[in-house]
Amino acid sequence: MSELILWIGSNLAGALVFMGGLGLVLAGVLAVANRKLHVAEDPRIDEVEEMLPKANCGACGFPGCRPFAESCVSGASNPGGCTVNSTDMSQFIAEFLGVELGEEAKRVARLACAGGTHVARMRAQYTGLKSCQAAVVTGGGGKACSWGCLGLADCEVSCDFDAIRMNRYGLPEVSEEKCVACNDCVEACPLDLFSLQPVNNRLWVACKSLAEGDEALEDCEVACTACGRCAADAPEGLITMVNNLAVIDYARNNLATRLPIQRCPTGAIVWLEGEQADKGLAAKKIIRKDPLPVGLDPDPTHLNSSP
Repeated sequence: MSELILWIGSNLAGALVFMGGLGLVLAGVLAVANRKLHVAEDPRIDEVEEMLPKANCGACGFPGCRPFAESCVSGASNPGGCTVNSTDMSQFIAEFLGVELGEEAKRVARLACAGGTHVARMRAQYTGLKSCQAAVVTGGGGKACSWGCLGLADCEVSCDFDAIRMNRYGLPEVSEEKCVACNDCVEACPLDLFSLQPVNNRLWVACKSLAEGDEALEDCEVACTACGRCAADAPEGLITMVNNLAVIDYARNNLATRLPIQRCPTGAIVWLEGEQADKGLAAKKIIRKDPLPVGLDPDPTHLNSSP
């Protein structure tokens, strides 16, 4: 037994010595390789990164400020691609690198829903976790329109730039000035109601309902009813009806005018001026301020709208 123990011990010691020696050899090889293959990093990358806002929001198309700085230094991107930085600082980076500032069309998050509590019906009162994601999983949140905003503020919580606020009707409002198009609200909304749009895309469909006519109006008084008037009035090819919903071809938005909004009876298609949504002449004016009753139709004697 003692001979067996001695044999095992000697072999174990030999194995340890061998592994230790192998480790030293490999470490030496890696050290030499690192010295021979090392590529010096342009020191301007660190300086440009310091000039960036360090928001790491991804609005520039890169996963963070460091990769964007590397792209600017290499000449693949222009400093103007950062929509969070001030114009003065972006111009300073451009001068530092000796490149053009470049122009990046500002994008903002837009909500495809206008169905607040005063115009959209609730079939039931949701009392679960205050989260749109949770509401969708547990029965849909109680809103009659299954495509409509649930108003539980996942988008507001996700926004690190204080660009989203919930209004009195339970709808998120986006500040064009503060929005940096970081995409967080787009990912946070379980109903895909947010999308990033160039700020100069002024013609907008504030609805995603696929219901039609009276069926759509039963759930929401400002829903698209698929009447097709906007498509008929728009320049050819600008608006088409897809699955009972008006869809704008934003590639042709240079043809966009206010004309398509004028005959929309519900005001589902609007013209955006800053944060103001202008409706057409035919849209009924919403005068109700209070929420609709849960599970009941509003009292028809209390007029909600006027021509």
